[in-house]
Amino acid sequence: MEGGAYGAGKAGGAFDPYTLVRQPHTILRVVSWVFSIVVFGSIVNEGYLNNSAEEEEFCIYNRNPSACRYGVTVGVLAFLTCLLYLALDVYFPQISSVKDRKKAVLSDIGVSAFWAFFWFVGFCFLANQWQVSKPKDNPLNEGTDAARAAIAFSFFSIFTWSLTAALAVRRLKDLTFQEEYNTLFPASAQP
Repeated sequence: MEGGAYGAGKAGGAFDPYTLVRQPHTILRVVSWVFSIVVFGSIVNEGYLNNSAEEEEFCIYNRNPSACRYGVTVGVLAFLTCLLYLALDVYFPQISSVKDRKKAVLSDIGVSAFWAFFWFVGFCFLANQWQVSKPKDNPLNEGTDAARAAIAFSFFSIFTWSLTAALAVRRLKDLTFQEEYNTLFPASAQP
């Protein structure tokens, strides 16, 4: 594909999956998608324990159901957000207006920064609740690996979403340059 605004070819060009897969923001989005699956999958699968003396299950993170709910909610919503922005990445080369591309990149910056913050809060919350958990609540250490995995991948998600936001800022600079170039030199602007 020929170069254009934000690394996309001319609008209306054919979809090129090879180019899409090689873009750093697409790779980071897929990695973030996998991390979100690990977090909510770990908590849903092994984050709740039951005791023979009690009827109801309890959260492995200090018996705090809010910790499990937060991890699952953030994981599922981040999973859906990754899918949405992967779809936008596929559709992006078809957007002909630099202003519309700019709006898409601005939303990417905001959403990525938002999720980096929520993963930071989730990591702190889960790590704190795991630290203060009482050994008597889980004497057989059931689900401890899953609980640690959710904490670790919450931590890794902070970086993947932050890097995605940083790449979006770089793309915004490219778009701003393209917009200014088109304004200054309208005859040589791409159709």
